[in-house]
Amino acid sequence: MTDHFVFERSDAPRAQSLLSRRAVLRGGVTTAAGLALAIGVGRPALAAPPGHRRRLRVLIATNEPWGTYHVQPLLAEAVRRRWQVTQLVPDLSQITPGDPVPVATPDTAPAADLLVVTGAGDWPLECAHRFARLPSTASSLAYLGPQEAPGARWLRHRLRTITSSSPAEARAFGGYLGTRRRIRVVGSPQTDTLPEHWPEPGLVLVLTSVTHSDDTGGAAPGTELLLAAAEQLAAAGRHILVGLHPREDPALWDRYEISKVPSVRAAARAEAAIGIPGTVFPLVAAVGVPLVGCTDPALSVPEYLLSVCSSTIDDPAEAVNAVAGARLPSPDILADAVGPVGGSAARLLDAWAATAAAHDARPAAHLAARR
Repeated sequence: MTDHFVFERSDAPRAQSLLSRRAVLRGGVTTAAGLALAIGVGRPALAAPPGHRRRLRVLIATNEPWGTYHVQPLLAEAVRRRWQVTQLVPDLSQITPGDPVPVATPDTAPAADLLVVTGAGDWPLECAHRFARLPSTASSLAYLGPQEAPGARWLRHRLRTITSSSPAEARAFGGYLGTRRRIRVVGSPQTDTLPEHWPEPGLVLVLTSVTHSDDTGGAAPGTELLLAAAEQLAAAGRHILVGLHPREDPALWDRYEISKVPSVRAAARAEAAIGIPGTVFPLVAAVGVPLVGCTDPALSVPEYLLSVCSSTIDDPAEAVNAVAGARLPSPDILADAVGPVGGSAARLLDAWAATAAAHDARPAAHLAARR
C-alpha cells in the first residue's frame, strides 16, 4: 500500500536514510539526542508559501469532540505566527476552566479561513456540513485504524490536502479515509521538544488508555490486563510511573506514582514502558524507551503501532520477562513509525497555509482563464 502515497520528499525518506547510515541504536538504548541527530532535529522548517504570510484563522474539529489535548501541541507555533486557532466543540460542558486551547461552538465560532478535521467521525462531519464554504484539510493528530470510516466517502471530496505524522501513519490514515491521494508527512508536533533520556534504574512507565467510553470518545479494551501487569511488575520490585491518557480515570491508578507531565516527557525517566498501544507509542520510542504492548482480543490496533513494540502480551504473568527483555525497534521501523523529528508543528502549519493560499488563488486563476 506504500506506493499509493507520495510522501514529503525532504522529510520521511531522508529521515530513513539518515537512520540507516548512522549507528543510532547502541546496546538496545538510544538517547533522545542521538535520535534527534539521526532523524533531523534542528533542520529548518519548510518555508511558508510565497506571498502567503497573513495571519490565518483556523477552525479544528476532532474525532473526540472535546479532545483539546490533540490541539495543544500546536499552540506555540500558532502563537509564534499570530494565527487564530479555535477548536470547535458541541458545547462547553466538558471544557476544563483554564484550558489553553481556544474553543467555540459552531454558533459562536469566529470567522475563519480554513477548516481542519482530524478524522471522519460524527463531529468532524457535522462541522464540515456547518462550514461547507471553508476550504478543508484532514490532519491525523491521533491514530485511526486503516479500515475506511463510514463517513469518509462524503468527506474526502471536500479535502484540499491531507497530512500525517509519519509514513506508517499516512498508510493507515489513507485507508481510514478511503483514498490513494497524496498524503504529506510532516512529523508529530509532540516530538519537537523530545526530552533527553536519563532512565532511573528499575522505573517502568505504564501507558494507559481509556477504561470507559463517554461523550468525548470511546474506550480501548485492555485496562484489566494492564492493571494486572503493573501489579506483577511492582511485585517484582519495579517502580511504576503511570502516564495517564487525558481521559483515563486516575482513581484506577492511584496506588502508583502518576506522572505530572505528559507521557512523552515522563518517558525520559523510564527504562522501559508497557501499555495499551496508542498514538504515544512511537513518540515514547523516539525518546529511546523500549515498549511492551498489552493486547486484548477486542482491541484493534494499526500494525505500525505494534511494530514499535519489542513484544506484546495477553497474559499479565508475561509482563516481568517482557519488560526485562524489551528492546527498541530497528532504525528503519522507528523512522517509518515516528516520521521526521524537529520543526513538525511548523511543517504542519505550513501545509495548512498552503491550502488556504491555494484557495485564495482560485478566483484569480478563474478570472485569468476567462480573459
